[in-house]
Amino acid sequence: MKCSIIGLGLMGGSFGLSVRDFFDEIIGIDHNEIHKKEALTLGLVDKIGTFDDVSDSDYIILAIPVRGIIAVLKEISKIKLKKDAVIIDFGSTKETIVNECPKNIRKHLVASHPMAGTEYSGPNAAISDLYTNKVMVVCNIEKSGEIQKQKALKLFEKLKMNIKFMDAKEHDRHAAFISHMPHIVSFSLANAVVKQEDKNNILTLAAGGFKDMSRLAKSNPHMWNDIFKENKKNLLDSIEAFKDELKKAKEMIENNKWEELEKWMEIGNTLHKIM
Repeated sequence: MKCSIIGLGLMGGSFGLSVRDFFDEIIGIDHNEIHKKEALTLGLVDKIGTFDDVSDSDYIILAIPVRGIIAVLKEISKIKLKKDAVIIDFGSTKETIVNECPKNIRKHLVASHPMAGTEYSGPNAAISDLYTNKVMVVCNIEKSGEIQKQKALKLFEKLKMNIKFMDAKEHDRHAAFISHMPHIVSFSLANAVVKQEDKNNILTLAAGGFKDMSRLAKSNPHMWNDIFKENKKNLLDSIEAFKDELKKAKEMIENNKWEELEKWMEIGNTLHKIM
């Protein structure tokens, strides 16, 4: 069994480590020469290959930004794949991927989004248990071929992932509120503090709360710029919802409505009863 991983950053590299025992050969493909060398040195893949390796791969993993995934799918559509080959994409948004995937390879695609990651990037950030006990959202599974569906789900089960099924459009809206909006808030918080406070005060006063809230601002700006661009409308909706809540808090503080503010915070507490 041969697996080709296109994209050797955190997600692709971690996947390579996670499936070492599942495949006879793991091929790494990346346009970044440094990433190729690091992935090989770190043992994330067995060898570095080229796009030609895709044609005889049993599994093809696309761990690159969404626009890159769509471009690669269009290139894959021009080559002859193995009859039962399965393509699994790890795109952070799903609607454009399922809509723009070429029809002649649509049955090969199992559109997936692993709800896993860290604020770090690149092959050196890869960890072997990144996917263990995490959720794998699989979108529009009815459009995937039966064999491809079975192969993908079996692989996710081997990784000990919790599989959830969702419509791509629905996924993108939920992701905006639960994943994308927290990142834009963290970047906003970091920018507000950097512009208002000097380095010494930040080092002196930054405690657990600030570190927790600003952690996501360590994330790769280029990657998140792509995600925000792809999910623009849903992200804007989530920002408006956040602004509404922040405005409520501001008004309660301005008008000394402390009891009302406390009840508002108690509603926020209920989130962690769910989690």
